[in-house]
Amino acid sequence: MNSFRPLQRTRLQQNLGGAWPRLEQWAGNPWRRLSLLLIVLLSTFFLGNAVSTIIGARAFLDPPAALICVVLIELAIRLRRPLLQRGGDRLGLELLDMTRIGFCYGLLLEGFKLL
Repeated sequence: MNSFRPLQRTRLQQNLGGAWPRLEQWAGNPWRRLSLLLIVLLSTFFLGNAVSTIIGARAFLDPPAALICVVLIELAIRLRRPLLQRGGDRLGLELLDMTRIGFCYGLLLEGFKLL
């Protein structure tokens, strides 16, 4: 009879499991935190800009792409409430806000360029 034994934890599982606390500890320095937030803001701005440019070039995907973008932004807003209620470091909340702001700004700016 085979008895089920849990697998041992690999080094990869241990490193990925402790990644978030290490990131919070690393971002304890205000300059590092600001640089991380700025990188997230600019990369999601680029992502929003790229998404709207690519979808604008292929005109038949406009309505589904707009729906997906709105759903993603609304999910980010819904995820914000549990992060607000959680105590401790607010790095996750700040990263989520920067992601949302960068993506929305990228979409908005590309929309103004198309006018």
